[in-house]
Amino acid sequence: MEGISFVASWSGGKDSAMAYYRAMKAGGIPKRILTMFEEDEERSKSHALPLEVVEAQAKRIGVPLMIRGAGWKGYEERFLDAMKECVESGISHGVFGDIDLEDHLEWVKKTSAKVDMEALHPLWMEPRRKILEEFIEGGFEAYIVVVNTKMMPSQFIGRKFTIELMDELDALGIDSCGESGEFHTVVVDGPIFSERVPIVFLGQHERDGYVFLDVTLE
Repeated sequence: MEGISFVASWSGGKDSAMAYYRAMKAGGIPKRILTMFEEDEERSKSHALPLEVVEAQAKRIGVPLMIRGAGWKGYEERFLDAMKECVESGISHGVFGDIDLEDHLEWVKKTSAKVDMEALHPLWMEPRRKILEEFIEGGFEAYIVVVNTKMMPSQFIGRKFTIELMDELDALGIDSCGESGEFHTVVVDGPIFSERVPIVFLGQHERDGYVFLDVTLE
C-alpha cells in the first residue's frame, strides 16, 4: 500500500481501527474515514455511537469524516454515493475491516467495483484471536458498547476489551472477537489517535434483543 491514498470504512470499533492501523503501517495515506449512520444521522449503524463520539474519534485520527445516513433498504445506494465522492476526489482505494466472513467481503468488493473503487482488506483470513491480541498489545483501548443477548449475556456490556475478557468469553463458548455480531466495541485510544477520546457511559437500554451502552463525551 506504499503511497496509496485510501478511505477507511469506520465503525468506531476494534476491527475498523485495526484495518486502518495496518493500512497506515503498510505505507497507505489516509484521506477520509466513512461511517454509515441510521437514517436520521444521529447514531451509527450497528455500534449505535452518537455523531459527537465518531467526530471526536475522527478529530484525533486527524482525517476528515464522511457520514451517510441510511436504512438497510437504501444502504447500498448511500454507500455507493460516498464511494463515488471519494473516487471523484482521487481516492481509488477503500480499506475495510472484514476478517473471514466471505459474504460480506464479496458484497464490499462487488459494490465498491461499481464506482471503480478497489477494496482492500488488511485483516483478511488472519486468525481472529491473533488480530485482537495485536490490537491490545499495540496499545488500543476499547469497550463493549453493544451486546446481542441472543448470543451472549448482557453482563458484558461496558467491559474493557482485554486478553482476560477474551479468555472469559472463549471459556463460555462465545467468539471472543465478536465476528458474528455477538458484540460491538468503541475504540477510545491507541496508536492512530493523537490523544484519548474522553467518553463517559451514562447508562444502558435494550431494544430488539440487544443491549446498548449510552456513550457520550465528557
